[in-house]
Amino acid sequence: MALFEYFPNYIWNLSVAIAMESGAQLGEIIDMCQPIKDAAAGGADAGTPQFMKAWAAMGDKLLGLAAEDEAKGRNFSASNKLERASLYLITAERMQGHGHPGRQETYDKAREAFDRSTALGTLNRERVEIPLDKGTMPALYTRAPGEGRKPVVVFCNGLDSCKELLHWTRLPHELARRGISTLCVDQPGSGEALRLQNLPVDPHSENWASKAVDWLEQQDDVDPARIGMTGISLGGHFAPRAVAYEQRFASGAVWGANHNWREVQDKRMAREGENPVPHYWAHVHWAFGAEDQDDFLAKSEEMNLNGHMDRIKVPFLVTHGAKDRQISVGYADDLYDQLVNSPRREKVIFTDREGGVEHVGADNIAYARDLLCDWFAETLGGETA
Repeated sequence: MALFEYFPNYIWNLSVAIAMESGAQLGEIIDMCQPIKDAAAGGADAGTPQFMKAWAAMGDKLLGLAAEDEAKGRNFSASNKLERASLYLITAERMQGHGHPGRQETYDKAREAFDRSTALGTLNRERVEIPLDKGTMPALYTRAPGEGRKPVVVFCNGLDSCKELLHWTRLPHELARRGISTLCVDQPGSGEALRLQNLPVDPHSENWASKAVDWLEQQDDVDPARIGMTGISLGGHFAPRAVAYEQRFASGAVWGANHNWREVQDKRMAREGENPVPHYWAHVHWAFGAEDQDDFLAKSEEMNLNGHMDRIKVPFLVTHGAKDRQISVGYADDLYDQLVNSPRREKVIFTDREGGVEHVGADNIAYARDLLCDWFAETLGGETA
């Protein structure tokens, strides 16, 4: 199994792969990528304005086609097109540097399309806002079917994802199928919390994860004794940290181990490993609310799980791709080895046999998604059949 590599640089290919795994149509991918193939040769940073223009244009075309469907009362078809329009616009926005002309407008348009798709498609997701000590944490709540109180999983972002991309992994869909609800959050430093409220990353993720638990405990369809936590990519720091310090979580998992992300920054300064987005250093300075590189390195010092994982006393699953080009597979070993007080710990490294070998399964997310959903069904009391 390998990443679909259309362009001569990893960062652009990663974005295309994420879009394909999130519900893109292959023909639309080809139409967007063919005209900008030459621009990619200039490097991941240099060509991003052309990338944004091509992907945003496809998003705009789909918005127009959706409006035609809606005018004819074909709301489900309109929703399908709005869903892809939002995906392409979010992909276009995600690839731009902080402050790039048109970036904010593209993000606003993507969010509006997503919300409209929810309404027209009567989709199982509700936008909610969870109060924080400062500002709010926007989230998408997907409910498990049936009556009574259900288990729920809090699902958090990595460095450069958003709650919409979390939803498009179809983890909430598969969890609901297993009788478990999902809360996809834009925690501080990601998604709306960063873009619209300027809330920076908090390495002490229990601060905002505890607020999510507070909110869930107030919902009459949630079983407060069966709340789990997972995160993707840099969420591989946030989720274990939160489970270690928030005692109300009953189970945890990581979709990619990120055991010592501060150390990863030293490797990136030495040009070891691949970056997840163009304009990488500008992005992390923005996400962490840092004035410069020294300030960022100081603020990211706490992004290290060593010395904390023995606090986890609930079941915990560690997953990682064997050929992850961003985050060393060795960090999965570190995390697993330090879960000494977990009553049920498991480590799964995805290999060529099944796929999902790249960073958080960008080459094929199906195996990690199924595994995480089965894990939470088994540890929170859902169904696997």
